[in-house]
Amino acid sequence: MEKWEYKTIKIKLKGFQGGILEIEDFDHELNKLGQQGWELVSCFSTSGAQGYGREAIAVFKRRN
Repeated sequence: MEKWEYKTIKIKLKGFQGGILEIEDFDHELNKLGQQGWELVSCFSTSGAQGYGREAIAVFKRRN
């Protein structure tokens, strides 16, 4: 039976009310985790004021 382990990270969004993702920083973090064998399975933002996101949540998995 396959076994998996999971990792969740939070990325702060920029801007006065949030909602702005620094793509280069995010790509760097994704590539770093990908080199360690982690696969991105989900990504979403948390709710902030007036519908703007405050954080991006990324969930990864890899075989254990």
